[in-house]
Amino acid sequence: MPDSYLCSQCAEHLLLLEGGNEVLDEINPRSVVTSAKQDENMTRFLGKLASQEHREPKRPEIVFLPSVDFGLEISKQRLLAGNYSFIPDSMTTTEKILFLSSIIPFDCLLTVRALGGLLKFLGRRRIGVELEDYNVSVPILGFKKFVLTHLVSIDQDTYSVLQIFKSESHPSVYKVASGLKEGLSLFGILNRCHCKWGQKLLRLWFTRPTHDLGELNSRLDVIQFFLLPQNLDMAQMLHRLLGHIKNVPLILKRMKLSHTKVSDWQVLYKTVYSALGLRDACRSLPQSIQLFQDIAQEFSDDLHHIASLIGKVVDFEGSLAENRFTVLPNIDPEIDEKKRRLMGLPSFLTEVARKELENLDSRIPSCSVIYIPLIGFLLCIPRLPFMVEASDFEIEGLDFMFLSEEKLHYRSARTKELDALLGDLHCDIRDQETLLMYQLQCQVLARAAVLTRVLDLASRLDVLLALASAARDYGYSRPRYSPQLLGVRILNGRHPLMELCARTFVPNSAECGRDKGRIKVITGPNSSGKSIYLKQVGLITFMALVGSFVPAEEAEIGAVDAIFTRIHSCESISLGLSTFMIDLNQVAKAVNNATKQSLVLIDEFGKGTNTVDGLALLAAVLRHWLALGPMCPHIFVATNFLSLVQLQLLPQGPLVQYLGLAKGFRAGSREIDDTLSPCISFKTMETCEDGDDLVFFYQVCEGIANASHASYTAAQAGLPGNLIARGKEVSDLIRSGKPIKPVKELLKEKQMENCQTLVDKFLKLDLEDPNLDLDIFMSQEVLPAATGIL
Repeated sequence: MPDSYLCSQCAEHLLLLEGGNEVLDEINPRSVVTSAKQDENMTRFLGKLASQEHREPKRPEIVFLPSVDFGLEISKQRLLAGNYSFIPDSMTTTEKILFLSSIIPFDCLLTVRALGGLLKFLGRRRIGVELEDYNVSVPILGFKKFVLTHLVSIDQDTYSVLQIFKSESHPSVYKVASGLKEGLSLFGILNRCHCKWGQKLLRLWFTRPTHDLGELNSRLDVIQFFLLPQNLDMAQMLHRLLGHIKNVPLILKRMKLSHTKVSDWQVLYKTVYSALGLRDACRSLPQSIQLFQDIAQEFSDDLHHIASLIGKVVDFEGSLAENRFTVLPNIDPEIDEKKRRLMGLPSFLTEVARKELENLDSRIPSCSVIYIPLIGFLLCIPRLPFMVEASDFEIEGLDFMFLSEEKLHYRSARTKELDALLGDLHCDIRDQETLLMYQLQCQVLARAAVLTRVLDLASRLDVLLALASAARDYGYSRPRYSPQLLGVRILNGRHPLMELCARTFVPNSAECGRDKGRIKVITGPNSSGKSIYLKQVGLITFMALVGSFVPAEEAEIGAVDAIFTRIHSCESISLGLSTFMIDLNQVAKAVNNATKQSLVLIDEFGKGTNTVDGLALLAAVLRHWLALGPMCPHIFVATNFLSLVQLQLLPQGPLVQYLGLAKGFRAGSREIDDTLSPCISFKTMETCEDGDDLVFFYQVCEGIANASHASYTAAQAGLPGNLIARGKEVSDLIRSGKPIKPVKELLKEKQMENCQTLVDKFLKLDLEDPNLDLDIFMSQEVLPAATGIL
């Protein structure tokens, strides 16, 4: 399926497909949005799209799709109720979901919605069953996946087992319920971004690895530039500037709603000036690197205009003190005049209060004149002891207003004159400053496009600086891309997480494709490093497809379109599936979807069931891929089934790379001659026996392991020595085909215990008891015990 996004609005769903090939422009992808509200609308739109195929790309069109056709739940029901010729009718709903999940990614909600809409369309048109009864549904012969973009397909199981992402509970007691943090993962060690949007972009890159060579090389060029020693200071300076790039879209949204806060103006001011610093720095860097050129050109003078306006208009200190938007002096003469009058009010009102006191009753010791916004000027008199009732508050020549904090507030003739003369200065100033803020907001919103572009380019620079910092600290190297190469070639690769946890890490090389074989079967003792080797191949390939440097001396990545894994079982009670069933489902995904450009990593498949059955399934899967000849994926298999080689379950012979139709491979029949092994090679983890100890070298070498050395692993796990010795003895007997007999010492000890038990029961009998029946004792106790003793 193509790259897709999903949003909802007004209970309707927006379907957006980006893509390429014949229908979509690969260089300038445009959005394709179809409406399935009525069939004729869809037909009309598709006809319009075909007529516009060679025109200039336009902005994405937005058409809302009704949930009745593309709803999630109804789409799932259509998928489960479909008429599939390749699924037995006897399957239950759960079994059908499990079967289909190996073909359809149910975790991709948009894919499920699109398939549901497609099935609805086929059901309306009755394609292939036009003359049948209406109850007969359209038969579905199969599903075929088309990728219209340069994205590499990776499922959730692969992200989990490779530890690309790993969420853990937050250690804070305040965030136990809902807070999550990134654990030890690839994303965790590479995420050194200094701004929030950089972290989001890095996560987006991780969820969308690509094989677009132009995009990947442009990322690597920036990383390589900042890895040069002379550019370290520049990288640190740019990282400091990026730390001031904040959430611009949220600020712009608040501006549109006129809900701007004082802190928003501060954040925007720092963001714009930091962006100007990034522009000036990038103008001094090589313009041959596209990112530097984009920043230098697209960070236009509009940024300087925005910063200049904010710096000249906004009084940040005054705004913080009053918790509202205030302007600097000399912006508006009328505002400055009113502010001066407002600032001179205290001394003026003191003089007015002194004159008012002369006209008041001699019993009133003091008074004051205060200004309250929206109310005006008031005469404030302390409450005297004789003022008990409301009638006592009346004073001739004054209008009583209210009592507050044992003070009486009146309106006098003088205060009324002040109201008429000075008016509501505070509100007037607020209104005028709010008007200036609105005008300033309009100026900023008119240049919102450059601010959005700043966020895009700054987040991209932040991500690449973070990857460069990690590459510098961990000693990564630049990968190469070879579209003509089918497979990968890694020289002295390392596991990016394990090398940080282990004291010493032994690097290993990996190469598949060409004359090196497409299938690598890796054997060796437990704990010898097979799983780590598989994961390191997957992680190095993934990092290269993200555009990062990789932990290897050299890495050459060919055309890889997907990564499939069967390494760890993702067990869950909610799935209602056995561990082995989950393993089978993961392998089925690889079998059904892997192409000749796919990378498949399988670890210990078949161990969850009977040994013979598991071995047979593993051999059958590998032979199925071998039979594909040149269409065989690139496969790394780690197994302890040594019988896979000893019983010659796989083809034997020299390694021969298929070119076209090789000997023994017939078109249509997909048969292969067992005398040739076109795609398979065997490797093992090097070990050395030192007396009773087994030394692991963690080095991959050519060959096949001659034993699993399970007893050594058991000893390391702490099992008692007698159990290990007995297990080794039984294993040797099985391997040699001899019968297994109980241990003589254990058997003799058991016989003595049975005899002692029988003697104790006999001694407890009262032989003088007339009710005692010795015949019953003999039949129920002695005879059954004798069978075990003899």
